Amino acid sequence: MTPEPNDLSALTARHLIAGYERGDFSPVEAARAVLERAEEAQRLTNAFVRIDGEQALAQAEAATERRRRREPLGPLDGVPVTVKDILLQAGAPTLRGSRTVRPAASDWDEDAPAVARLREQGSVFIGKTTTPEFGWKGVTDSPLTGVTRNPYDPSRTAGGSSGGSAAAVALGAAPLSIGTDGGGSVRIPASFCGIFGLKPTYGRIPLFPSSPFGTLAHAGPMTRDAADAALLLDVISGPDWRDWSQLAPAPRTAEGLAEGVKGLRIAYSPSLGGQVAVRPAVASAVRGAVGRLAELGAYIEEADPDIADPVEAFHTLWFSGAARLVQHFGAEQRELLDPGLREVCEAGARASALDYLAAVDVRMDLGRRMGRFHTAYDLLVTPTLPITAFEAGAEVPRESGHRRWTGWTPFTYPFNLTQQPAATVPCGVDEDGLPVGVQLVAPRHGDALVLRAAHALYESGLATVPSPVTS
Repeated sequence: MTPEPNDLSALTARHLIAGYERGDFSPVEAARAVLERAEEAQRLTNAFVRIDGEQALAQAEAATERRRRREPLGPLDGVPVTVKDILLQAGAPTLRGSRTVRPAASDWDEDAPAVARLREQGSVFIGKTTTPEFGWKGVTDSPLTGVTRNPYDPSRTAGGSSGGSAAAVALGAAPLSIGTDGGGSVRIPASFCGIFGLKPTYGRIPLFPSSPFGTLAHAGPMTRDAADAALLLDVISGPDWRDWSQLAPAPRTAEGLAEGVKGLRIAYSPSLGGQVAVRPAVASAVRGAVGRLAELGAYIEEADPDIADPVEAFHTLWFSGAARLVQHFGAEQRELLDPGLREVCEAGARASALDYLAAVDVRMDLGRRMGRFHTAYDLLVTPTLPITAFEAGAEVPRESGHRRWTGWTPFTYPFNLTQQPAATVPCGVDEDGLPVGVQLVAPRHGDALVLRAAHALYESGLATVPSPVTS
């Protein structure tokens, strides 16, 4: 399913915009190409909860007319997008991967803040992408929609919890998607599916409704490259009064991408001080990315942040959020839940207020330690994950010994605790042709710095992987 060179579904958002402005093709033509790819992606990977073809074409026709008059609503007018089915999108139910959600219980007439900003731009909504139930784990399968598979090997997982978005972007079913990330849920599937994913600083993208997982949960761009992510971030980080925790407007990230990495101080931590066993193929690809950053003029030092694994604190906060989510569910509703989620909710319900506050203490100390670390280093580089995609339909790799998804994601969830911006960039493939990701982490509010470094890797030619080839 490798896109042909003249296939509009293979173009980035920036290239689509340029083509619209030149009159080379229209938003309607792009939408038709992307919808065809979306149907194929659904057949191959189960990436979508639904595909809104009729609506998308109507939106594309309106965008085409605005482009013809040279009166676009914004830079993303006519650009196809997908949205993870955790975020509200007016006109259709947001099911969140759960059989407990009753579509008839709401009018579904409200957009989440990021979705509202895209609608104001005239973006073309292709469909809603799959999620595990309420986004609770690092792979994408749910009692409602089944298993979402990897575009490089459908017997493997796409990762999660934004796995549908990652598979859709990888397969050309829209160049832009919005995912959510409470412990790695943008970065994990982006790494497994060979695309770019950014978890911005907490509060940079407003959220509504608030996540049951509290200030661990971020929304973020999932795209084919860092430049498209910067373009998307600048749009969806627009203010929204419904989120009291949103940050003040930031300078546009897309404008500083070309500054590169020359002179940046970068710490390379291959295993967080020996705490993580990393597969050799992953370690080798990540070393290659670090070497490229050095070639581009960054000062590289192998250094580990002064942190211990905060998994128990993360579990307390995450599981408590899950328990709060289902607090008012009756016995019949609980029986409909993913069994793993039900276990997590039960564990969270056993945590006391003192347990929760102790986890907050761990979180604050971790943030302080990372703040001190970044007085010496502009960026931290790690593997995004210690492994590549494993068998679909499982929360953890077979015979790994892990109990929960956090066992194989030790590089991602710490930076949800600290609320730092973190991105994954594809940097190669393993011996089975499965993508490997390198993670770039900056201090809080350093979103532009992460995007600059990622863009430099793309411009250097390293941050690419072969196109998914499936049949």
